[in-house]
Amino acid sequence: MIEPNLDLLVPAYVREFEPYIPSKPDPELQKLYGCDHLYRLNNNENPLGPPPGAQDVIRRFPPPRGAVYPSGDSYYLRQEIAACHGMEPDQVLVGNGANEVIAFVIKAFCGQGDNIITADKTFAVYEWVAVFSGIEARVIPLKEERFDDRAMLNSIDAATKVIFLCNPNNPTGTYWSRETLIAFLDEVGGRQIVVVDEAYFEFVEAGDYPDGMSLINDYPNLIVFRTFSKMYGIAGLRIGYLAGDLKVVDMIRRTCVVYSVNGIAQEAALACLRDETGHIRRTRDLVREGKEFLCAEMGAMGLPVNAGEGNYLIVKLPGSDTLAYRKLMHEGIMIRPMTGFRYPNHIRVTLAKMDAMEAFVTALKKILA
Repeated sequence: MIEPNLDLLVPAYVREFEPYIPSKPDPELQKLYGCDHLYRLNNNENPLGPPPGAQDVIRRFPPPRGAVYPSGDSYYLRQEIAACHGMEPDQVLVGNGANEVIAFVIKAFCGQGDNIITADKTFAVYEWVAVFSGIEARVIPLKEERFDDRAMLNSIDAATKVIFLCNPNNPTGTYWSRETLIAFLDEVGGRQIVVVDEAYFEFVEAGDYPDGMSLINDYPNLIVFRTFSKMYGIAGLRIGYLAGDLKVVDMIRRTCVVYSVNGIAQEAALACLRDETGHIRRTRDLVREGKEFLCAEMGAMGLPVNAGEGNYLIVKLPGSDTLAYRKLMHEGIMIRPMTGFRYPNHIRVTLAKMDAMEAFVTALKKILA
């Protein structure tokens, strides 16, 4: 048997890329760490789950329809999203989670020798998708925990095609105001595509936070990402979308894989948009309560906290975040260590129901004692 020569067959940028290793399923983690329960505070999931209408869609989905391909372009969902924002349906593209729509954009605009601009201490998938696609990722340090607009602008050259902004930022919770974002878009001047990832849009309560969708008509180079994974609680169904100028989205559509979004996800997302039960209000109340509680408890423990917008906060520990992760797992608490975000000795904690918040505080006190 002759084995393939992977050094010749696989591009260097793929061979050299460190793969992301997802965590094991919860039952396996419980066996590994010897705990009889597990509070998931690592992935910014909504502990309330989906809105009631989406839950009903999931329960009632007819099994025979599992044999039928879904709408290849999420037709009805795109109609609804467009109607919500006063757009044309063809200005919207739906993908299998945020990772897929990120790949759509990079594939559409970037070729060999091009680069994207992103930041450190932000959602890492922009950088990952670029790097394993053979595209240079220029990673700009944050300034006072915020995106450094001037440094990003100064990093642009003739090969820069896309700039990624996570607003509010994951994991810092900081955000650009409407004024800052508009000033940035004015300086870019349409020469590059600017992606504003608003995955946590529905959690933001700050009055000066911009709605990226409202800026698309004035800035045709602007693309906005949204997701149903966070506020709407259907992360397990993997569905997100992008919106932009009609001509720009038409280019991106050429890179899309049709039928990548399953039928249950499409119908559940439609139900999320049509929800009138106060799901967003209830979730915001839960997040606010958890944030106030943890900020007070961490302050009493002398631990610095970065608590901005979004359903998460960051805690600075007196030692290793990866060691804290392992110790907390033995206590049935799963958090996100931040070394992978270039944020050593910090952990990100999802804001959840009070029983989980209290369990986290108790476990943290125990491992730090």
